[in-house]
Amino acid sequence: MPHRKLTYVSQSPIHGKGLFARTRISKSTYIGTYEGPEAKRNGSHVLWVYEDDGEIIGRRGLNKMRYVNHSDKPNAEFDGFDLYSIRAIKPDEEITIDYDPL
Repeated sequence: MPHRKLTYVSQSPIHGKGLFARTRISKSTYIGTYEGPEAKRNGSHVLWVYEDDGEIIGRRGLNKMRYVNHSDKPNAEFDGFDLYSIRAIKPDEEITIDYDPL
């Protein structure tokens, strides 16, 4: 389980609010889990995940992981609903993912 003080939410230069690193985060560090109820259709803060069997599962984010914004040069990625850093992230750097990595 990550330290609760690892991230914080603040205004983003990318879009609205964003998720930021409070301290340095090393590469391959578990940042947190996208938590919330199952989603049946697309909407704000819905994360869709492809399961190994090809099934698509959506979750409506209710915790601060929902503030992860898109970047073409992301510093994190989801493995299922768990978020991990893919490179070192500096303090106060926005944590981003590629919404369409394919």
